[in-house]
Amino acid sequence: MAEKNKIYFASDFHLGVPNYEKSLEREKIIVKWLEEIRVDAKEIFLVGDIFDYWYEYTFVIPKGYVRLQGKIAEIVDSGIPVHFFTGNHDMWMGDYFPKELGVSVNHEPIQREFNGKKFYIGHGDGLGPGDWSYKLQKFFFTNKFVQWCFSRLHPNFASYVASSISKKSRINTGSKDSIFNGEDKEWLFAYCKEVLAKEHFDFFIFGHRHLPLDLKPRENSRYINLGEWINYKTYGVWDGATFELKKY
Repeated sequence: MAEKNKIYFASDFHLGVPNYEKSLEREKIIVKWLEEIRVDAKEIFLVGDIFDYWYEYTFVIPKGYVRLQGKIAEIVDSGIPVHFFTGNHDMWMGDYFPKELGVSVNHEPIQREFNGKKFYIGHGDGLGPGDWSYKLQKFFFTNKFVQWCFSRLHPNFASYVASSISKKSRINTGSKDSIFNGEDKEWLFAYCKEVLAKEHFDFFIFGHRHLPLDLKPRENSRYINLGEWINYKTYGVWDGATFELKKY
């Protein structure tokens, strides 16, 4: 049996877009990847925007994605911790995943240490300078009263409205995500520098940007953006000594 000494990171599956057929095809690929990495995985981090839209009512969750949920439950039941992070598309995740699947759900970035190396892990939305329109939007949608009001809507209508907005956002920003305009234009890269001015981290692991990146905000520190699974199918793996950004 393989030694379970690797920690895996992936983000931005955006299940649900662009349509049911393509999403299901991508979901099956992701499940296949999870089945392969469980052989030597010590922990698995799914770093936000796993779904293009997610909202939990008290007794209702979005339809679909049963293959992914079943595989995650199976992996957790086998003793491998799985950590979820909410992103800007699935920020309304509640207690369903912890209760039913046994995963931990993080709504903010976390700090972890692996083999003496410090990791700063989060989805990345709303961090760094700029993007004020989204930051205002996030402040609005994370408001408990707003969530209570939204939950008064019938799930069919609420899902239709939210999914329509979510898909339109992905269509509007998709072409921009593949363009690298230099380190000075990367908000998360600037955020890493801000954090490093106060505390050292060896690795910053983010999603959200959709473009696979491996940059150095400081000589002994790396900013890794995990990319996405619509076009790139990229993920990160830490083997206890080195961190690699790989393509599936």
